[in-house]
Amino acid sequence: MRLSGKKVAVLVAEGFEDLEYWVTLMRLQEEGAEVVSVGPTTEPVSGKNALTARADTTPGGVNAEELDGIVIPGGWAPDRLRRYPEITGLVRAVHERGKVVGIICHGGLVGISAGIVDGVRATGSLGIKDDLINAGAEWVDKPAFREGNLVWGRVVADIPDFCRELVAALAG
Repeated sequence: MRLSGKKVAVLVAEGFEDLEYWVTLMRLQEEGAEVVSVGPTTEPVSGKNALTARADTTPGGVNAEELDGIVIPGGWAPDRLRRYPEITGLVRAVHERGKVVGIICHGGLVGISAGIVDGVRATGSLGIKDDLINAGAEWVDKPAFREGNLVWGRVVADIPDFCRELVAALAG
């Protein structure tokens, strides 16, 4: 298991993209990572397609110093998550430590608000292409790729590519 001994946070909030959250979380667990779900509340939340999830903790319950990475799934949740300074601060802190930040679909909205996309290549849902460009990112239309410590994925159909890049980055 390539990620034994690694600790990764996965963000979750109301309106998360079900597959981007659950498939990525399970893939990380399959590789042996300790995965902790982090959200603005520990109450159950519903995904876009009616699956539910519950954060293990809020941002105050996790220390960026102890994380090897953080994942930002898409859906409508990123628009909610970006409104919490504790969430964007956690993402920024993980990024500043040079640890892996995985961003897929609309997750780039959190990256924008965390101030970590200026000057980097980025992808995601076409719905946030202009947002990423206006935040200083260079748009790339690829299923998934790594840019420094950022791992980008485009949309649900690209989850396998995103997970391969994410696991490789965390294992490296």
